[in-house]
Amino acid sequence: MNLITFILMCFGITQILAYGSIFDRVRPDHKFFHCPMCLGFWAGVLVFVIFWLSGIHMFPNIYMGSFLFGCLSSGTSYILCQLIGDDGI
Repeated sequence: MNLITFILMCFGITQILAYGSIFDRVRPDHKFFHCPMCLGFWAGVLVFVIFWLSGIHMFPNIYMGSFLFGCLSSGTSYILCQLIGDDGI
């Protein structure tokens, strides 16, 4: 259950940061800020560290877990962004 929660949280953060109109004024025009893979990785690292600090240890090593779960978040965020658009699935 923690893994599904992790993936959905990372996807939500990625969607808001990459495509949310609330950030249009402050989002730089650099490609990084419009790339769900790039933002998905860093969202995964952030959520993993938040989970770790709150006592939810999904991986025994925080450094390796941050990298691996960042990669998981990057891939799943990209796939979900390709499948789900503003008009639905």
